Amino acid sequence: MARLKIITDQAFLHQKSKPVTEFTPRLWQFIDDMRETMRAADGVGLAAVQVGVLYRICIVDTPNGVIELVNPEILELHEQEKDKDDCPSVKFLKGKEGCLSVPKTYVVVNRPQKVTVRAQDKWGKEFTRTFEKMEAVIACHEIDHLDGVLITDKETED
Repeated sequence: MARLKIITDQAFLHQKSKPVTEFTPRLWQFIDDMRETMRAADGVGLAAVQVGVLYRICIVDTPNGVIELVNPEILELHEQEKDKDDCPSVKFLKGKEGCLSVPKTYVVVNRPQKVTVRAQDKWGKEFTRTFEKMEAVIACHEIDHLDGVLITDKETED
C-alpha cells in the first residue's frame, strides 16, 4: 500500500467527480491506499478527490471498520421528530467539522443525524447502508466532496 498526497487546492476540490465504471484490481489497490492515507493523517473519512482523483469513491471510518463507498448516492434523510405543527422533519446535528483538505480550519456545519446511502463496494456489488449520528456526518461530508462541496461552503453560524 502507499500513502497518497492530500490535496488542498480549493479549485481542484470544487470539481465534481465522475462515476466509477470499471471495478479492477487497480481500483481495489487505490481504495486500500486511500485507507492507509486516511489512517496516517488521523482522519475519519476520505474522498478520492482529496487525493487528486475525480471519481466517486469515498471511505468512512466506523467502529466496525472502514466502509468503502463507490458511486454513493444519498437516498434518504430520515425523519426523526415532528416539528411544532406535528409534521415530520429531519433532525440535524450542528457541530464543528474539520477536513484533511482544509487544514487547521474548523467550521460549524448542519448535518442530518441519520441518512441512507446506496453505493457499490470495490467489486461493484450494490448495497444500501443507513448511517447514524457521527457516521452520518462523516458520510455526508465525504459525499459532499464528490459533488465539489467543502465544509467552508456549508458553514453556518454558531
